[in-house]
Amino acid sequence: MQNSKSRLYALVERLTRGQKRLVLTAVDMVLAPLALLLTFVLIYGPFHPLWGIWQFWMAVPILAVAAGFASVALGIPRIKLNAYESRAVLRTASYSFGLMLVLAVMNAGTGFGMPVFGTVLYGLILFMLSVMSRMVMLQILLWVLRQGKTKRRVIIYGAGNTGMQLAAALRSHKDLVPVAFVDDNPALQAVMVAGLKVLPPERLEIFARERGVDRIVLAMPSLPAPKQGQISRHLKQLGLEVHSLPSFAQLVGEEKLVDRLGAVSAGQFLNRQTHGDSLPMGAEAYVGRSVLVSGAGGSVGSELCRQLISCQPKKIVLFEVSEFALYNIDREMHELAVDSGVEIQAVLGSVTDSRLARAVMADHAVDVVFHAAAYKHVPLVEMNPIAGLANNVLGTRTLADAAIDAGVERFILISTDKAVRPTNIMGASKRLAELVAQDMAKRDSATVFSMVRFGNVLGSSGSVIPLFKEQIAKGGPVTLTHDEVTRFFMTIAEAAKLVLLAGSYAEGGDVFVLDMGQPVRIRDLAVQMIHAAGYAVKDAKNPDGDIEILVTGLRPGEKLHEELLIGEGLLTTPHQKILRAREACLSELELANVLRTLRAAVAAGDAEAARALICTWVEGYQPPVAVTVAAGK
Repeated sequence: MQNSKSRLYALVERLTRGQKRLVLTAVDMVLAPLALLLTFVLIYGPFHPLWGIWQFWMAVPILAVAAGFASVALGIPRIKLNAYESRAVLRTASYSFGLMLVLAVMNAGTGFGMPVFGTVLYGLILFMLSVMSRMVMLQILLWVLRQGKTKRRVIIYGAGNTGMQLAAALRSHKDLVPVAFVDDNPALQAVMVAGLKVLPPERLEIFARERGVDRIVLAMPSLPAPKQGQISRHLKQLGLEVHSLPSFAQLVGEEKLVDRLGAVSAGQFLNRQTHGDSLPMGAEAYVGRSVLVSGAGGSVGSELCRQLISCQPKKIVLFEVSEFALYNIDREMHELAVDSGVEIQAVLGSVTDSRLARAVMADHAVDVVFHAAAYKHVPLVEMNPIAGLANNVLGTRTLADAAIDAGVERFILISTDKAVRPTNIMGASKRLAELVAQDMAKRDSATVFSMVRFGNVLGSSGSVIPLFKEQIAKGGPVTLTHDEVTRFFMTIAEAAKLVLLAGSYAEGGDVFVLDMGQPVRIRDLAVQMIHAAGYAVKDAKNPDGDIEILVTGLRPGEKLHEELLIGEGLLTTPHQKILRAREACLSELELANVLRTLRAAVAAGDAEAARALICTWVEGYQPPVAVTVAAGK
């Protein structure tokens, strides 16, 4: 039996499109005279004398030939069985009416005695036979095609018009079988829609398990995206594969299919005017120079590279450890550098590689270094302290040594506000990197060392904005670590311009601090982004809102409020947004001791020794204390 099914399946699969049309045309040619025979049986019975007249039997081949011509002329054999719907039925009705007229003409010409109502009855019988034959053939074809294949049972979430249309479409699918609807509307539950049961959502898990369902399709395109996201997350937790249908507005292009927040500018959430586009560039410090940017594929590093193009350097060296990030920024920079005369060189490697760092500095005659390479994600560095300290501290020292040996003119370290009285390994590692740069500035060398310290940049890979956008697109919740947490923010473009400008002011050992304005409350930022996406916040005051804000508790090493200064007082610079800090630093002997101890801890993989080192030498460092805050408090 199984072999015969396999042979039948193979036969159907081997049929060409032309052969399939020929089969359908032959069916129409057979049904036309068959309908005539059935009409005669219904009118006269099986033993009437008219069965013996020659005019009747002459009508049989004529109707068969006419049916073939009419069917092909109307394109009925070209209609696929699984696409046979209302328009195809109308064509079949036209076809049946045409053959009814042929029969009426033959009856009038030959006079074999068919009454008028008999001609009409013939047309109706032919129409019903033609439509039913397509339906029967489709079911047979689906049965053949489904043999030996695993049928995927599907539940449709939403029993409205879209759901019913989807059910009709899936019934003609060879792999998918609709088994039920699910709908929140109590009026639809426990009734049949399009031949399928409508279940309440609470029965879904049990029904899916009993019927072996592993896929569910959301057929509620008019439902807001957050609501669909919430339903989708719940269904995925039940182990179901979830798909959704787009709305008509999305299909015609009036509504974006994926990201409603795509056109929103990150700078609009600062609540202050940004100065990035109006700042002078300090271009004279970089004209005709060879500039190396470490971490060139990162958010800040890549923006520095883009803006350096307009400063007309001779060469930009892209130093990056991530192959994918380097590929992207290298391709982008070559496009930007067209007709500018700026040479772009891509270098794949780590700043901890002393041999590579020295070779790159020498081979490209580097004049200026912007050291933006660092591991910056607080929780990840907290969990991997050895890797963070090796890259951020020892990598800085390695690159600084190479710069001095190569006679580099300027070395600018990109730092962070998390280096000020840090409570996490990432911030402590950046403070140690600052101490390295301050120590190198005291050496008797031609290289001018300085650092630029600023807070978060909006839209960077580690910023909350991409995270919030992703969470909003999924329907929430938007997660906060604390209701009162604040951060300093600046756009990437603004930060990069100020860094370039600060680098031109450097005299040696400078700690430049960028004016970040007032700190931004992260909850306010989340609310603004939800509103910008066209949604409402769901909370106790608005239980019918779209997106919920969930407070998860401070992570280890995370502060409520960041700072930009270690000491007191700031000195001005030629630009109002750039200030110079006066901060203490370690002696050369103390720093040598720190680096020796750190190298030993890294070599041994001793995280505790590394933490003890930080506690001793990083001013204000406080070991992290896990803080949890109940949601909604």
